Amino acid sequence: MFSMTVFLQGIPLLLQAAVATIGISLAGLVIGFFVAIGVCSARLSPHRAWRMAGGAYVFFFRGVPMLVQLLLVYYLLPFAGINVPPLVAAISAVSLCSASYIAEILRGGFLSIAPGQIEAARMLGLAPLDTLRRVLVPQAFKLTLPSLVNEMVLLIKASSLISVVGIAEITRTAQNIAASTYRPLEAYVAAGIIYFVICGALSLVAHAAEVRLQHA
Repeated sequence: MFSMTVFLQGIPLLLQAAVATIGISLAGLVIGFFVAIGVCSARLSPHRAWRMAGGAYVFFFRGVPMLVQLLLVYYLLPFAGINVPPLVAAISAVSLCSASYIAEILRGGFLSIAPGQIEAARMLGLAPLDTLRRVLVPQAFKLTLPSLVNEMVLLIKASSLISVVGIAEITRTAQNIAASTYRPLEAYVAAGIIYFVICGALSLVAHAAEVRLQHA
C-alpha cells in the first residue's frame, strides 16, 4: 500500500533539492541566453565564416546528448588541468547546451521582424545599437517568449541528468529516499508532483507575461 508517512517525510528533502534544480536551471538559462546572443549574431552575420562557426556550435550542442556534454565538461576539464566543482561543471554544461537552442529561438524571432522596420529606424537616424535595443529586441522577445519559457521547462526536466556529477537535485534525492526507505513509489510520486508544480507555475507566469506583452 501507498505509505503517506514516507511520502510526507520525503517532501522537505525534495523541496531542498528543488532549490538546486531551479537554481542550476535558471543559471543555465541566463548564462545560456547571453551566449546565445553571440551565437545568434554569428548565425545572422553577413560573413560566411561567422555563419559557419555559429552553425557548427548549434549543430554540435544540439546533436550531442546533454548527458554526454555533462560528462565531457566534468571529466575533460580536470584532464586539461582545470579542476572545477561539480556545481560549476553542471552550470557550464547546461549553459552551453541551452545556448544552442536559445540561439535558434532568437534567430527565428529576429527573422520574423519585417525588414522595413530596420529601414525605418535608419531613416529616423537611430544608431544600430539603438535599433537593436529599441526596435528589434522588444519585438523578438515578445515573439519568442513562449519558446523561451518552454526551454526553461525543458531545462528543469533535463536537470535530472546533473545527478551524474554528484549534485543532489530532485531526481537524485528521490533515488536516495527510495534506496533508504525501500519505498520507491512514494519517493518518485513526490518528485513528480514537485516537478509538475514547478513547471506548471512557470507556464502560468509565462502565459500571464505573454498576455501582458500583447496588450502593452
